[in-house]
Amino acid sequence: MRDWEFMNYEQRLKSVPGEITGDPLWTVEAYRLAVFVGDLGWHDVTKLMRDKRTLELSDQLYRALGSIGANISEGYSRGGGRDRVRFYEYALGSARESRGWYYQGRHVLGETVVEHRIRLLTQIIRLLLTMVPDQRAATFREASLAYRTSLEPADQQPPDREELKVLLQNPPLP
Repeated sequence: MRDWEFMNYEQRLKSVPGEITGDPLWTVEAYRLAVFVGDLGWHDVTKLMRDKRTLELSDQLYRALGSIGANISEGYSRGGGRDRVRFYEYALGSARESRGWYYQGRHVLGETVVEHRIRLLTQIIRLLLTMVPDQRAATFREASLAYRTSLEPADQQPPDREELKVLLQNPPLP
């Protein structure tokens, strides 16, 4: 195993270059989690590519995982609420797509890895489900962005902080 494989979420975030962590986008938890799951996905996709039956699945998964963070960053860079919401919704779709591809790859990746990734992606989905309505209701400029996760709609379950903490400590690798 390489050094990266022993890194948990906090350790991994410390290895991200300052040019990325110094950007205001880095304050968005869903983005940081998307970067992390994208890094984990690199290893997962590598394993899926070794089996001819999951070669195409690996490509779809890799694209969907990369699209989560890319769309969050694109949306964050948009000035208006509607424009921003559109990209956050794309990220939401990509997170759900990734979750489905992980389920399809469970026979190669193993139940432990797939369960972890599905739970982690569900946390990202929950955050995005909070961000989308917040952005629909808000008009603001980047400098005044106040990203909230503690004020979820009544019918929306808040992200389970303890579960998220467990998911980020020891991510299994295929």
